[in-house]
Amino acid sequence: MIRGIAPLGQKATLGIVMMWFQQYLKRAVASLSVSAVLCAVMPAAAVDAARLDDLFARLSQAHAGEAAQIEDEIALELARSGSDAMDLLLERGRDALAIGDFRGAIEHFTALIDHAPDFAEGYNGRATAYYMAGLYGPSMQDIGRVLTVEPRHFGALSGLALILEATDGAAKALEVLYVIREVHPHMTGLSDRIARLELHLEGTAL
Repeated sequence: MIRGIAPLGQKATLGIVMMWFQQYLKRAVASLSVSAVLCAVMPAAAVDAARLDDLFARLSQAHAGEAAQIEDEIALELARSGSDAMDLLLERGRDALAIGDFRGAIEHFTALIDHAPDFAEGYNGRATAYYMAGLYGPSMQDIGRVLTVEPRHFGALSGLALILEATDGAAKALEVLYVIREVHPHMTGLSDRIARLELHLEGTAL
């Protein structure tokens, strides 16, 4: 285990992550009101909160064979906008991402956010598009929006870890991966990412 970094349990570790995440945003996005991002809780669009809680509880205890199906169910639940028009914008944004049209994806997700500012998946999609376009600051801003609504969002947390690792925040990236491990122990590639960063940080400490 890396000195000073330990899996403290989902709530405790996430508290640490969100604390330094707020500090990062203050540096990376000077024009952003961080308190508005991290403190103003936005209601999920048409998500069934009780069902989502049950799915996340099952995911944290699932064996490898069950995890992928539960992950898909969570993704479907999080994607419930409650509007056919918003669903179409989400689909168009995802389709643009799939073909590498990051500018188009950003435009579609921005339109979705403009019309449904309480829908977290709009921000999650745009965060992905910004990341793929190399725009880490705006991506971090949108990740903050997602995690304000749903701190267990392992996709947004995974993106956060990627950005931190790319910006020389390997120790913090590893802390985020530990959070994901509490939420989704069998997330594809997670164990390898943790092992690689642990090895890297151990080598750095020598």
